[in-house]
Amino acid sequence: MAATAPATDPPDSSPAVTTDSPPPPRPSPEELVARAVAPVKPAFLRPPPIREVPKEEGKAAGGGAVVTGEKKSKRQLKRERQQEQKSASHLCIEVGKSGNVDSCKYGTSCRFSHDINAYLAQKPGDLEGTCPFTMLGQLCPYGLTCRFLGTHKDNLAPQNHSEGNHERNPLSKDIQKLLWKNKYKFPKASAQIKLLGLKDGNKNKAKAANDDNPDEACELNDDDKTESLSCIPVNVEPDPTLCKEINNSEGEPLVVSSVQCVEPRPLKKSKVEVDETLNDGTGIHDNGAESEDLNLINGIKVSSNNQSSCRVDLITTPHLREKKIIDFREKLYLAPLTTVGNLPFRRLCKTLGADITCGEMAMCTNLLQGQASEWALLRRHPSEDLFGVQICGPYPDTVARTVELVDNECSVDFIDINMGCPIDIVVNKGAGSSLLTKPMRIKSIVQAASTVTEKLLTVKVRTAFFEGRNRADSIVSDIYDWGASAITIHGRSRQQRYSKLADWDYIYQCAQKAPDNLHVIGNGDVFSFTDWNKHISDCSKISTCMIARGALIKPWLFTEIKEQRHWDITSGERLNILKDFVHFGLEHWGSDSKGVETTRHFLLEWLSYTCRYIPVGLLDIIPQRLNWRPPSYYGRDDLETLMASDSAADWIRISEMLLGKVPEGFTFAPKHKSNAYDRAENG
Repeated sequence: MAATAPATDPPDSSPAVTTDSPPPPRPSPEELVARAVAPVKPAFLRPPPIREVPKEEGKAAGGGAVVTGEKKSKRQLKRERQQEQKSASHLCIEVGKSGNVDSCKYGTSCRFSHDINAYLAQKPGDLEGTCPFTMLGQLCPYGLTCRFLGTHKDNLAPQNHSEGNHERNPLSKDIQKLLWKNKYKFPKASAQIKLLGLKDGNKNKAKAANDDNPDEACELNDDDKTESLSCIPVNVEPDPTLCKEINNSEGEPLVVSSVQCVEPRPLKKSKVEVDETLNDGTGIHDNGAESEDLNLINGIKVSSNNQSSCRVDLITTPHLREKKIIDFREKLYLAPLTTVGNLPFRRLCKTLGADITCGEMAMCTNLLQGQASEWALLRRHPSEDLFGVQICGPYPDTVARTVELVDNECSVDFIDINMGCPIDIVVNKGAGSSLLTKPMRIKSIVQAASTVTEKLLTVKVRTAFFEGRNRADSIVSDIYDWGASAITIHGRSRQQRYSKLADWDYIYQCAQKAPDNLHVIGNGDVFSFTDWNKHISDCSKISTCMIARGALIKPWLFTEIKEQRHWDITSGERLNILKDFVHFGLEHWGSDSKGVETTRHFLLEWLSYTCRYIPVGLLDIIPQRLNWRPPSYYGRDDLETLMASDSAADWIRISEMLLGKVPEGFTFAPKHKSNAYDRAENG
């Protein structure tokens, strides 16, 4: 009987069952998609490649080995750096540019080599191709050090760099010195911070910079170019003591108060008492009419019922934003991307159809300290016709001063404040997505920043800081009244980082709560023109979608959206796109050895993302989704197979096809661990 049958099979029957059983059926494409595995056609699948583990200590993400060497002291590193600069491989810039030893004004005291013959004897061979500056009809600024020296033409005259293809928003030495010495003045930001009743962490050095005696300013010595930590802006919170009587003996303040504040943390209206010198015309301006004009410019309305003390109310009308209007509706917006969203990459995306570009996130404190590396993130190419910069800071005074600085010194169309960056080092300083836990701080930052510039002010946030505690909907209804003209909502929390799919339903809910004049921009997982069409059509109040990782993996996504097609791009076409990036990179970073290796570094960072693209012709189901993990597969040709590799060694091979052999001992480890799929370090 069946009920009394033995529970186990006879010993000799088990091998027969195993031998004769058919292999397990391959999952259907729908089942693979449910597992977030890319449904590549079976004809292109291959076993995962076997790679040997490096013998060196540790292993970097993406296959790059990390070699841990002996730790050297700062003095030893400095000595080695000086010896290396004196070597023939480091030719003096002026000598290399002109080819004349006498062109260097420092002569024999120059710390770089002047031996042209020794330099040319050890210089690597020229790269294939033409000098990017010669192609533009310009005289190459790198002269003998250019890696395309053989293609230079002697009949070219120097070009005026202020015209044509020259980049904008450079940091001038004069402005940098003022920032180093804390002598750069921020009158609008200082006045607005006082009018909002907020504590000014920078008031002492701002006061000293405005005094007649500049020796009292918080500054750096000319011999010491190291930034002083004591000059970094500190915590800013509403401070009732600001509204007490201020001693006017040292100078004329922008705004003086004589009565205590009614509310230390202002809500809809901030009450500040203004000294009668403003109304009498004995303060900053010559007459009361000019004082009234200043108040209107700063977005403030002053009632003059009381001559001794005036009540100042913030105006919530959007008259400031009407000075410059940008219609974001259905424009293709390339997101600000840390590291990979550099100027050459943005320039490439412009050629492929992007409408709006935004620079990489820059930290406010670093900009205020005049750090050249941070100011490089504000560079703008002439092809970027609609361009913004993104800044990040934790406090209203820091952000307001940075906005005023950028407004004065840079050519931008809008300024974006990042309140969604998930990186630990940013969050731990109170900036980025940590601001989502402090809505009153957000209000103070937006109010202070919006009134010091005539440029458009936008804000980028995530849904929340903690998973399941969404906060963006409580901000979106008021942020327009605070002074922002657009808000970008990334459909993930900070805790979520980049795991799981973006919550577009919540983005739609936020858009429904937004006032009509506020542009709501959705962000998250846009990877095809069908994704774009769905998000735009599902909610009419979504102005546009910001494209981030989708543009990193396939920058031709902008072309697909505009042409409404799935582009089955060939490996040759993809290689041509890489060539364009290299060309733009050599123009931006330089055509000498240093510029070539810098271009190679950022090319490799980008290739750590592009390897995730799966050609349309290889998929059973299209389009590809951003969360799909590609299996190991063959391409339709050897180049397509090489581009699909997730090994850093193969990325280096691709770079060598475009920039020549890598230097001896070269290793690479991607900064962003894009192969993890659920992590990325851009906000």
